[in-house]
This record gives sequence, structure tokens and C-alpha cells, in this order.
Amino acid sequence: MTAGPVVVLVGPPGAGKTTVADAVAARWNVAVRDTDHDIERSAGVTVQEIFIDHGEQHFRALEEKAVAAALAEHQGVLSLGGGAILSETTRAALADHAVVFLDVGLAAAASRVGLGAGRPLLLGNVRSQLKSLMDARRPLYTAVATHVIVTDELDANGVADQVVDLIGASS
Repeated sequence: MTAGPVVVLVGPPGAGKTTVADAVAARWNVAVRDTDHDIERSAGVTVQEIFIDHGEQHFRALEEKAVAAALAEHQGVLSLGGGAILSETTRAALADHAVVFLDVGLAAAASRVGLGAGRPLLLGNVRSQLKSLMDARRPLYTAVATHVIVTDELDANGVADQVVDLIGASS
């Protein structure tokens, strides 16, 4: 493994990446970073506004740069946006890192994301959109993962406990 984040969390919307990242970072007393938040901070607008004003392709280009910067600079817990693994460049960059795929079933994910407010790719029929998105991305999440945790029956603390057990007390 190379320098960089202690662990990188990936998964679809509703997997709990942001919440689990906060819980793991607190256990290890390290910083947490979320690439969607990085993008919003640098763009000065929300992810949803970027999608609406500039389209998904523009957002994905910003996301690829944000992930590369975070992998190079951040030494705590890193949470990636759900679609970050769509980039072949990002998938290759993740190869040298401890990556935990927070897997979640459709029912649990749908209940967690609600009506998809603030999630541009889930507009319309949230459950149908989520299923399509999860089916398409699952092989990519699995490909980059060094570990997989199914989160359906766990709360954030239970998932964080498993991350800590898998990666080590304070890698």
C-alpha cells in the first residue's frame, strides 16, 4: 500500500459512506474527507447544481481530479462519491489503497436515500433508478475493493467496527 488515506470507502447511494467515514475517523482520531464535499467547496455550488448546469460529464471530470488530489494528499478516512469508480483512471489509482466497498441491498438503500433529494441521478422513480445504478456499478465496486461489508442489517457504528477490524486498529 502507498501513502495516502488509511482507508477509502466506496459504494452506492444509501450505503452509508459519509456516516461510516465519520465514525471510523473518530475511532482512529484522524481526519475525514469526502470528495463530493471537496467538489462542492471548490465549485462553490452543490453537486446537484453542477449536474443541472453543466451535466454529468463535467461533474465526472471534476470528480476524477478531486479523487486524485484526495488520494495524494489525505491521510485519514476518505469517502468517495458513489459514481467515482466509473472513471478508469480512478479505479487504477485505487489499486494501491485499502478500499472498503460498503455494499447495500436495494430495499435498504432505497429507504436510506428517501426520495433522492439532492441526488441528481436518482430523480424520478428513485427505486428503479437506484436499482439500475447499483446493478451497473456493483462489478466496479467489487473490482476496486480490498474488502466488502454488507451494510443492510448494520447501523453506522456496526459498519465502522467492521472497517476497523478489517483494516487494523490504526493502520
